[in-house]
Amino acid sequence: MSPDRRPGPPPARYGQRLADWARGLPPVVVDAALAITCYLTIVIDAVLNERLEWWVVLLAASNALPLMWRRRYPLLVTVIVGISTGWLDMAYQLIEIPAASLVATYTFAALSPPVKRLIAVVGTVIGVTASIVVPGDELINLGPNAILFVVAYALGTSARARQARIEMLEERARRLAEEQDAAAARERERIARELHDILAHSMSLVVVQAEAGPVAVHSDPDKAVEVFDTISATAREALAQLRRTLSVLRSDEPGRQPQPGLDGLSPLVAGVRRAGLAASLEEHGERRPVPADLAATAYRIVQESLTNTVKHAAASNVSVRLEWLDGTLALEVRDDGRGPVGSGGPGGRGLVGMRERVSAAGGELTCGPGPDGVGFRVAASLPLQ
Repeated sequence: MSPDRRPGPPPARYGQRLADWARGLPPVVVDAALAITCYLTIVIDAVLNERLEWWVVLLAASNALPLMWRRRYPLLVTVIVGISTGWLDMAYQLIEIPAASLVATYTFAALSPPVKRLIAVVGTVIGVTASIVVPGDELINLGPNAILFVVAYALGTSARARQARIEMLEERARRLAEEQDAAAARERERIARELHDILAHSMSLVVVQAEAGPVAVHSDPDKAVEVFDTISATAREALAQLRRTLSVLRSDEPGRQPQPGLDGLSPLVAGVRRAGLAASLEEHGERRPVPADLAATAYRIVQESLTNTVKHAAASNVSVRLEWLDGTLALEVRDDGRGPVGSGGPGGRGLVGMRERVSAAGGELTCGPGPDGVGFRVAASLPLQ
């Protein structure tokens, strides 16, 4: 029974592996190998034809050694290699294939700008023609040499186009990575704003109710029950909104509830009213359908403004006003507290978040003391289109 002989990789695959291996070598190693090969080609040919002399060795070195700098000075290397190639050819010391000149032609085609490429092409045509005509060779020999140089130039042009495409793809990948990083940063900022608005508002109401609870237990037991019910409802609502916000971090978990909108303003104001403030909500004009993100922006602005009032303003009265204008939704939250103290706490992070939201919606936000310097006023203008 004959042993199982599996066919090896096809020759094309070996060639591809060799090309990949060569591309992985340092450029200086590749250039040194090319220079040594071109040098040995000339010297070995001279030895075989019994024409090896000291000046041939020096001229062969001047023909091959400049290839070490071909990537840095492609046009200058082409000129030097072309002159030494012509000298060797006229002295009948060069083999049929001018290897160094072909490498130089490939190099300037791949690396030189258009003007220098044109100069190098004209010089190469003149040099190749002179190397045939001056020694008196037959013009028919010009054809094979011309074909070799055209092939070398075409390969160089192809390498230049391939490198340009690689650079374009790398630039595109870099820009895509930057866009992804920017999108991730924007998403983190959005989640941070959501968490701040949810927790700051809900915990402020819980703290106010919790502080009032012990007093109500002794003076008004029924009121105490209402206070604890409010704490429980506020905490549950905060947990629900927190789960919905965090769910965006899990791709396999859909949102449990839609984003808060204008319909949630009444419960929002009612919660502040239960916290002990005289809170009112007014709406003027005909309500129109608005995008979900715009409705959520309006809700968060009112929520953050009420949170600031509860936490910082020491106010007794707060009013929320919505006005539907032509192409604009105007929001206003005003209290009668301690004025600019209601700025969102240390660092004013709440106001920063509001400004970011309004700016993202293409609107304008105004914050400052109320009329006659009494209280604090937050006004936002949100475009409906």
